[in-house]
Amino acid sequence: MNDVISSQNPNALPGLFRLTHIIYALHAFSILIGIFGAASVVGAFLIGWPSIIAVILNYIKRPDVRGTLLDSHFRWQIRTFWFGALWAVPIFFLLFASLGIGIIVLWLPLLALGAWLAYRVLRGWLALNEKRPMYTNT
Repeated sequence: MNDVISSQNPNALPGLFRLTHIIYALHAFSILIGIFGAASVVGAFLIGWPSIIAVILNYIKRPDVRGTLLDSHFRWQIRTFWFGALWAVPIFFLLFASLGIGIIVLWLPLLALGAWLAYRVLRGWLALNEKRPMYTNT
């Protein structure tokens, strides 16, 4: 596994591991804001400042993690954010377009998307703790 961790500057890896943990923590914090706050999990995840900062950090530091197992985590985090946004748009559109007709049924996909986001953050963070790469084809 250590050969996967090699990069141009091995001394930077502990800091990059720490940063990857911080990015997962920011995403998890957004989910908690959605659960315990007035916003939905999906809304807090996609437009809350912690997740926005996390995705910005992903894009800024992505070149530094190329060729390491952290590259797969950065890709996992970025894809989680953007696929969540992709699915949220039609859900929110249908939710607000229905104006009471079937609104209860439309909340189910929103709850499912929130659970999927939480699953992705938890699964990625657990893999990072075990120093395993994330496979983005799942």
